[in-house]
Amino acid sequence: MIVRIIEFIGALLEGPLLGLGRIILLLGSTLKLMARPPFEMKSVVKQMLEIGVNSLPVVLITAVFTGMVLALQSYTGFKRFGAEGLVGTVVALSMTRELGPVLSALIVTGRAGAAIAAEVGTMRVTEQIDALEAMATNPVKYLVVPRFMSGIVMLPALAIVTDIVGILGGYVVSVLLLGTNSRSYLRATWDFLQVQDIYNGLVKACFFGAAFTLISCYKGFYTTGGAEGVGRATTGAVVYSSMTILISDYFLSAWLFK
Repeated sequence: MIVRIIEFIGALLEGPLLGLGRIILLLGSTLKLMARPPFEMKSVVKQMLEIGVNSLPVVLITAVFTGMVLALQSYTGFKRFGAEGLVGTVVALSMTRELGPVLSALIVTGRAGAAIAAEVGTMRVTEQIDALEAMATNPVKYLVVPRFMSGIVMLPALAIVTDIVGILGGYVVSVLLLGTNSRSYLRATWDFLQVQDIYNGLVKACFFGAAFTLISCYKGFYTTGGAEGVGRATTGAVVYSSMTILISDYFLSAWLFK
């Protein structure tokens, strides 16, 4: 009986532990190859456009309405205590410390992460990755490194855009729709927002960018089962990346904002 229980537990843990080991090895190879020439800057720029620039419209829409609804709800709650002047502070701190990096990461994961997993997965099932290895081209260097570097660079950039647009959205609702004094709103935002809040939010965005690109590349790199497998890899990339972002956000917040 005890042997069967151990075998059952081992069977349950085999898949997750194997996946964890593979992704750690992939991370190690990626970090090592990042510092080794040749540097494929053309591929990096191409992925920066795909991950960052092409995600900008949906990020802008999400950011402006997030800032607007945050200001609206904060004003409604603070009005009960006569603290309407703190709405600008709440919007600014919420966007820079949490919502900016997290929302931009989740949005880009749903758009670019799925595309990365589908593209790399299609190359795997059509044996294009095997062809790269046959031509003595390192597939990790060619496929993973440019996407990994682009995620680290573009997620903080998108987080900055999200912060600015979200704060502006909160300003529009608070000042133009709810009648808050413009000078009071801006002063509350400026007085309580610190550079450390912005910096720590960007640190989180860098981690999220590295996490979603690595997981998406991993799911695509180990795709099996033809077109159906590509679909599973794409779904898995979005799900696991989103879970990693949300779980790691807590631990990063506990570490950065002590």
